[in-house]
Amino acid sequence: MITFDAPIVVLLAPIVGAAVWAAAAWARRSRVRRAAAWSEATANIARRAGKLGAPALGLAAALAAVALSGPRWGEERIVTETRGLNLVLAIDISRSMLAEDAKPSRLGRALREARRLVQDLDGDRLGLSAFAGTSYILSPLSVDGSALTLYLDALDPDIASEGGTSLAPALAQGIDLLHASPEIADRVLVVFTDGEAHDSLEQAVQEARRLAALGIHLILVAEGGRQPTKIPVRDDRGTFVSWQQDESGNPILTSRREDVLGAVADAAQGTIVAAELPDQAGAVRDLVASYKRATATESRTQHGRPRAWIPLLLGALVLGAQTLTRRTAALIGVLLFLAPPLAGQVQRPRSSAEKAWDRGDVRGAAADYLAELKAHEDDDTAWYNTGTAAMAAGDPALARSSLARAAASLDPDLRFRALYNLGLLALLQAKADSTNREAHLANAARAYREALLLQPHDKPAKWNLELVNRMRGGGGQANKPNPPPPPSPGAGGEGGGGGQQQQQPQGGGGMSESQADQVLNSIGQEELRTRRDRTGRTRRAAPPGVKDW
Repeated sequence: MITFDAPIVVLLAPIVGAAVWAAAAWARRSRVRRAAAWSEATANIARRAGKLGAPALGLAAALAAVALSGPRWGEERIVTETRGLNLVLAIDISRSMLAEDAKPSRLGRALREARRLVQDLDGDRLGLSAFAGTSYILSPLSVDGSALTLYLDALDPDIASEGGTSLAPALAQGIDLLHASPEIADRVLVVFTDGEAHDSLEQAVQEARRLAALGIHLILVAEGGRQPTKIPVRDDRGTFVSWQQDESGNPILTSRREDVLGAVADAAQGTIVAAELPDQAGAVRDLVASYKRATATESRTQHGRPRAWIPLLLGALVLGAQTLTRRTAALIGVLLFLAPPLAGQVQRPRSSAEKAWDRGDVRGAAADYLAELKAHEDDDTAWYNTGTAAMAAGDPALARSSLARAAASLDPDLRFRALYNLGLLALLQAKADSTNREAHLANAARAYREALLLQPHDKPAKWNLELVNRMRGGGGQANKPNPPPPPSPGAGGEGGGGGQQQQQPQGGGGMSESQADQVLNSIGQEELRTRRDRTGRTRRAAPPGVKDW
């Protein structure tokens, strides 16, 4: 049975077609009269041309009106396949998050980015917890993103029953929530915090190691600035009352604790989203884009399938056939058909930096890329090209600063290649600078872990990370890297070239790539049921000497 979304439009379709036909016929007669004013020969040419133009335009207009009415008939069985991962958001709601070195505050920015992340990850199974002195489960894993948004809107330091900041319970509760989820999808714990943890750092590091052992990815979203700042106390209307004070009546100063965040990230083999990034939610979204998602299938039957495309197609065919009968239109159509292949053969000229790279002049290429960078400072690819060329030219300072800028790109492929080259740069520096060898190896390990979050199955990156871990564990001189010549740095142009790849070292103590892959893969996980905890209880007074922010 045929139905229409707008039946009145179907009734008007013949009228619309007739009106367009009549208007086109009147225009043709006028054209013939004007041609006859010049000569009879011109009039004969005008009469022979476009005889079917008026009927074709009228029929096409009528078909367009029928399509506009929304015809429907038939039924269709629709199978919807969704892919989702398991992700838990943990929000720090301690009073230090009320500091306003981020706009509108650390907590305000964290909640804003968390809301955007919930919207961007529609279809994934999301959970939510909040923590201060202890941790509270607000929502178990669910696909109901709107419920999480309501919880986020209500988060405030006053709902915590225990003040202070403790990362260890937040990580432990994230493990409980994610360990209970199906293991066919990757598991991610995203923690929004300023890192000012008052509990024992060793406890947080121990829980972080549990995350790594269970194959749970940890992403720490840093909030706040490095400079110490005061914590404002405001009333219900947002009016400033005073500064948060300690027991002695002195204003409390708080700052982002990068040492804590770095230690926890290293223990969990996770990554840190920098507080300086303008789009933290986008950075987290890009990090989890490559993770494995579980597939869910849903089928339903749709009655009255939309068929507006059929009259539209018929109308387009009528107009196309009429157009091709005209000699000029046919020639234009042939030209448009041949234009794309001809345009595809045109290549842009290579820049001076690319030519220098092709000649093997890495120092000249680095200088030329640096000159181009001054005119394209917002181009992440330009930063990547400059950093890679500087690394090949032996300028570690310029290479590190340029690649670090490229590593903040929202393009996941470019970000991966920049992180890969940062890891290789740190390996090269570890080989050349034995005094600071451990610091360089730590930087290399962190860069490769962040790169593997973007492309978890990249074997060269996995091998290099395992190599770094063995070197940090005292693997000996036999395991020192022997880097190959750098590839072309053109991340987005004809230069091609991905991140540089570290070759497997020679020596009897090395591991094969398959063995390194097994070491880095997550171990098996078992099911665990968790229960929902209560929140919003009466806040207990902190004992003397215990920090309450």
